[in-house]
Amino acid sequence: MKKLGFIFDMDGTMIDSMGYHAQSWALFAEAHHLKQPLETILKMTTGRTCVECMDLLFERPIDTKTALAYVDHKESLYRDLFEADFREVRGFKAFIERITKVGIPWAMGTAGDRTNIAFALKHLALQYPPQIVVGGDEGHRGKPEPDIFLAAARGLGMAPENCVVFEDAPFGIEAARRGGMRAVGLATSHKANELWQPHVLAVANNYDDLLTLPEIQALLEPH
Repeated sequence: MKKLGFIFDMDGTMIDSMGYHAQSWALFAEAHHLKQPLETILKMTTGRTCVECMDLLFERPIDTKTALAYVDHKESLYRDLFEADFREVRGFKAFIERITKVGIPWAMGTAGDRTNIAFALKHLALQYPPQIVVGGDEGHRGKPEPDIFLAAARGLGMAPENCVVFEDAPFGIEAARRGGMRAVGLATSHKANELWQPHVLAVANNYDDLLTLPEIQALLEPH
């Protein structure tokens, strides 16, 4: 059996945070008089890096300093909202323990910035943290481009075809395909039928459910 590496998106995949991102985008849009409805904002920003988001939302190029100030405002709102109700996607920590014990290395590959990454890892308090973390403020193009996942694969020392991406969003699923990777869908923020593509091995609502699927059980044979 080939050596495998797993790459996990963060929001909606490791942590059950997407509802709080939606709330924070609504507050941010109101504060900055953005004209797009919330549903449009959520579609425009999913998977994209922080600077990409601001260029799209303000409908003009935003200089990096200004964009980062906007991002800091929005993400501060998100962390304030989520902190009191922080929770993982069900079964995530136990899943990480399981893959670690069978010898599968793992990475985070997220469009989130380093502050949100640190926030998530602090609250998850993982016994087995990721070997590699790639964030959206490191100069990579956002999803559906595969850059973030390819950087994570390189960090793991894995060929893309030996990596499996865990994602909750269609853009992330597509990024995996463009990177030559297989994927597993978590239907936490999108319907299962929005996540299925030929390279997707399985889709479930959470990790407890994933572990019941033969496609996932086959991946977890000792490595």
